[in-house]
Parts: sequence; structure tokens; C-alpha cells
Amino acid sequence: MTLKGVHFAQPPALMQPFNIPVQIALQGGRRCQGRTALSASERKRNIYPNNGDPLNMHKKLPSSAGEDRAMLLGFAMMGFSVLMFFLFGITILKPFMLSTQREESNCTTMHTGITDDWMGCAFTCDVGCQGQSKYPCLQVTVNLTHSGQKALLHYNEEAVQINSKCFYTPKCHRDRNDLLNSALDIKEFFDHKNGTPFSCFYSPDSQSEDVILIKKYDQTVIFHCLFWPSLTLLGGALIVGMVRLTQYLSLLCERHSTALRGEVGGQVPCMEQHQFKL
Repeated sequence: MTLKGVHFAQPPALMQPFNIPVQIALQGGRRCQGRTALSASERKRNIYPNNGDPLNMHKKLPSSAGEDRAMLLGFAMMGFSVLMFFLFGITILKPFMLSTQREESNCTTMHTGITDDWMGCAFTCDVGCQGQSKYPCLQVTVNLTHSGQKALLHYNEEAVQINSKCFYTPKCHRDRNDLLNSALDIKEFFDHKNGTPFSCFYSPDSQSEDVILIKKYDQTVIFHCLFWPSLTLLGGALIVGMVRLTQYLSLLCERHSTALRGEVGGQVPCMEQHQFKL
């Protein structure tokens, strides 16, 4: 610098401060860009934890030990209900559908007696041992009140199918006196009726003279055979559905909260850097 022939030397310290703020600003910009890029990558990993691939999110829902036990209980209930349907269908529903439909009426005892010809039967005594025996055939003749028709009375549907000539078929064993005493007790029971009407069931569509005393399979039994397995199946399906719904909602909530934390974590460091420069 020259002023009227006088030279003034400029101090070297005055030139240095112009470089320092520029370097700080450039370094701060690089740091902010690096943190912003890092936050974006971290947010992507947080939102998509399976190596940033959004397609792998729904492969497996998170589950706890309690949820696993609940799922096992639900599937066990559904399997048990299917098994009950199968067993009841074979043992109860199928015989009910094949049996003759009967209506209720009143009967009065006309005659009871044991036939002279005993019926043969087979029994099992021990492992690999079988024996032959005979049981007395008790016949009970009744009169249908509504029609005045005479018919043979049987204990239930199975007694008609096993032996249509006898009131019932006892369990076969070797002691014939025991079988005879059982038949005499039943005969005495009907003899004491003395013409008193009692409930019985007949087939209006059949011309057979078979009447039964009790129905083994009625509408109430069929209802319970269908209601309880259905309720068990519905309960198991409801448990499995509720657990799966809870897992899905938990996953959605976790994704949403992770996305919010990632966005907030990517903005705060850059804001702090700008405040430091100012």
C-alpha cells in the first residue's frame, strides 16, 4: 500500500482469518451430508430389517411363547372336533339315519311269557377261549292305545335288529340260571303293570308289529352330537384367527414406530450442526 511516498507493510496475520470460516463451513457441510446419508441408510434398515428388502417383511410374523401355545391349543381343538365328527357320525348319526322313524304312543301289556325254545349265543371266557350258551327269550305282547293293534314290545332299536322275536338280548355268559332270573325280573315288572298305559314308540309307515320301549337315538342326542363338535371347531378357529390378527397388528405397529424413530434420528444431527455454525 503506497500513500504519498510512504510504504506501509500489511501484517501477515490479517490474511489468515479469511480461510478458517470457509474450511469450517465446508467441513460442516460434508459432515451434515454424511450424517444425512447415513441416517437415510439407517432408516431403510430400520424400516426394512431384512437387508433393506421390503418383500421379506411378511414371510414370518413375530410370535411369543404364549402365542405359540395358543396356536397349538386352537389347532388341537379343531383336530379334536374333526375326530368327534368322525366318531359320532359312525356310531350315532349313521344308525339314526338308517333306523326307522317312530312316533310316540301309549301301550298296555296284554301278555308276557318265556318261550320254550331258548336262543343260542356265544361268549368269550378267556384269551383265545370261546363258549356256547343259551338265554331265555322273553316275549311281551302289548296293545297300541291309538289303534288297538297288537304288537310285540322290544327294548330299543338294537333289540329289534338282533332278535325280532324277543324283548331284549342279554349279555351271553355260561350261567344260565342268572340269565333266567334276569328274564323273570323283567317279566314280573310288566306283570305288575296290570293294564296301566305306558309310553312306547311305533312306526306309522311300517306294517310290522314291532314296538320299542325307549328310543336309543332321539333328536336331543343328535343335537348334542352336532352342537359340541361344531362349537369346539369354531372355538379353535377363533383362537387361531385372533392370534394371527394380534401378530399382524403388532407387526404393523412396530413398522410404524420404527419408521418414525428413523425419520427423527436422521433430522436431528443436521439441525445441531447448523446451530453450531451459526
